[in-house]
Amino acid sequence: MENEIRTLSFPADSPPPLPVIVAAKLAGLALPIDTSLPPNSAPTLLFSNGLKLHGTYVLLRYIARVASLPNFYGQNAYESGQIDEWLEYAPVFSLGPAFENACKYVDDFLQSRTFLVGSCFSIADVAIWSALAGSGQRWESLRKSTKYQNLARWFNSILAEYNDALNEVTALYVGKRGSGKPIASKLKEQQGASNQSKSSYEIDLPEAEVGKVRLRFAPEPSGYLHIGHAKAALLNQYFAQRYQGVVIVRFDDTNPAKESNEFVENLLKDIETLGIKYVAVTYTSDYFPQMMEMAENLIRQGKAYVDDTPREQMQKERMDGIESRCRNNSVEENLKLWKEMIAGSERGLQCCLRGKLDMQDPNKSLRDPVYYRCNPIPHHRIGSKYKIYPTYDFACPFVDAIEGITHALRSSEYHDRNAQYHRIQMDMGLRKVHLYEFSRLNMVYTLLSKRKLLWFVEKGKVDGWDDARFPTVQGIIRRGLKVEALIQFILEQGASKNLNLMEWDKLWTINKKIIDPVCPRHTAVIEEGCVLITLTNGPEKPFARIIPRHKKYEGAGDKCTTFTRRIWIDKADAESISADEEITLMDWGNAIVKQIEKDHDGNITQLSGMLHLEGSVKTTKLKLTWLPETSELVNLTLVDFDYLITKKKLEEGEDFLDALNPCTKRETAAIGDSNMRNLQRGEVLQLERKGYFRCDVPFIRPSKPIVLYAIPDGRQQTSLK
Repeated sequence: MENEIRTLSFPADSPPPLPVIVAAKLAGLALPIDTSLPPNSAPTLLFSNGLKLHGTYVLLRYIARVASLPNFYGQNAYESGQIDEWLEYAPVFSLGPAFENACKYVDDFLQSRTFLVGSCFSIADVAIWSALAGSGQRWESLRKSTKYQNLARWFNSILAEYNDALNEVTALYVGKRGSGKPIASKLKEQQGASNQSKSSYEIDLPEAEVGKVRLRFAPEPSGYLHIGHAKAALLNQYFAQRYQGVVIVRFDDTNPAKESNEFVENLLKDIETLGIKYVAVTYTSDYFPQMMEMAENLIRQGKAYVDDTPREQMQKERMDGIESRCRNNSVEENLKLWKEMIAGSERGLQCCLRGKLDMQDPNKSLRDPVYYRCNPIPHHRIGSKYKIYPTYDFACPFVDAIEGITHALRSSEYHDRNAQYHRIQMDMGLRKVHLYEFSRLNMVYTLLSKRKLLWFVEKGKVDGWDDARFPTVQGIIRRGLKVEALIQFILEQGASKNLNLMEWDKLWTINKKIIDPVCPRHTAVIEEGCVLITLTNGPEKPFARIIPRHKKYEGAGDKCTTFTRRIWIDKADAESISADEEITLMDWGNAIVKQIEKDHDGNITQLSGMLHLEGSVKTTKLKLTWLPETSELVNLTLVDFDYLITKKKLEEGEDFLDALNPCTKRETAAIGDSNMRNLQRGEVLQLERKGYFRCDVPFIRPSKPIVLYAIPDGRQQTSLK
């Protein structure tokens, strides 16, 4: 936001601007209420710098522009224009006699749509939804009838998706029996308890000043961005927008053994994918000269010393609170050994630099942590210039302070090191940076350790960091997840410090709600054991019809379906048919199966029957997908995935190698309709009666199958066999 919102003001004797309040609530914007405006005044936003905006729909557009919700004001200029049309239309609902005409107009419009504009929830939906909710009993009676079924479906789906926020707002601002007028006592309660009614992620940063907050997202370039990192990135953006601050991206590149330019490039790609807005990209390595100078200053001040104790012994001494024999070396001896470390000499390679903090502190992170280690491996950015590198514990508090970071967001796994962070800043003589903890995002059956993920890559257990079985952003998007679903899922978790183990099903359920209303429908038949049906009264010559790729969404386009005398069906479908049974062939009509032929093993080899197009589809038990017997069909490989490990959660100290899933990928050969030749890589579709898929390899030539990745739909998946 450009300015902090101080208040939303409107006259006490007028209905509150419900769409503005709803939009702000959904966007996570704090919106203090003032009802002191004179009668007939327009709703007004007052900002901290004294500026004002007036008018319900002006305020709506402002909130839509500053909200962190994806595509809240459309995905492009055209969709923004469509949203403006709906904002201009919304007041029609308040014109008394025009109310039902408006309901009918929107009901007709929603016949084949999930949202009013495009494929995403937007400020247009907020405006119309609020107009209905604000009308009270008038809409409630229609909603319970069957008069406007599309409108009721749309209204209810939004209410279900944002249930807590919408119920809270309507309870406060819509009168009993839906009078649409503010209830004074409830307004006072709302004003007096505004801090208690915040959403789960509307949490204050300590001592944050609007316009002065500076945050950083600081991944280590030792792997691709995964779903846990995505939470950190999105929370940084959320707080930056809330406090009208900025985010910088900083690569914490202090370990050349693990880092590479490939990881830097892909992390930036993933950050862009998430829509993170940052003002600069920096690197910890930019500050290596200053950090070495700071380390030497600490040695001279007696706040750091060089230690050549073997690593395992040093770790044991830290655990036991035993001071190193090097702790009281003279400054001169420490500086001498420090130069050996800088040179990367044989003697220097035996040493590390440690902070002299407190070996008796109950918090073991304060027991003389390591500041610098020798590492002769070349750095991916600066080559072999340095032989020593700072640890994260030393570099992070230094660079945070130098770069002017006001608040550093860290996951709660760093909690015990917070005291160390501030003590090191104090010893360095740098200003204090506020720390804010949030809970790490843990997913069932999922490894988020980059070290463990790297094992799968190096051992060839997966195809790479973007493998669809990986929890990386690129991996789950390749599996078929929409970025909007990921953002919604993470923001719903918020900045809470409560540890939780999340189910993937919830994320895939959100995803299904996004893709189902718009993804095209196609047909496939499993190749193994598929059966031909001969329709004796079928067409003498094949003919084609153009039908929609999605019956309720025109934007999915059309497809060409060929009708022939001989058609393919799945083996499982053939086995479920009885002789003389009437079945429905989807997108064609009914047929009666007269004869079932089997081989000596009892396998069905062929069916014969006749079309019965005058039959009622309501009376048939089986509604079957089918494909025409033509040379235009395409070969498909349908790919299903399972979790990489078999345990929901690995306990502390448990080896992930003991929980490896032996079967994580299954490929099934199929044939598909000829329209799939036009699929593009990344396109999401539904195979009728088989589920949702993402095209990973499009049509290249007839001998090379199209590869489709199965997308989970939120229902618990069974293990692959």
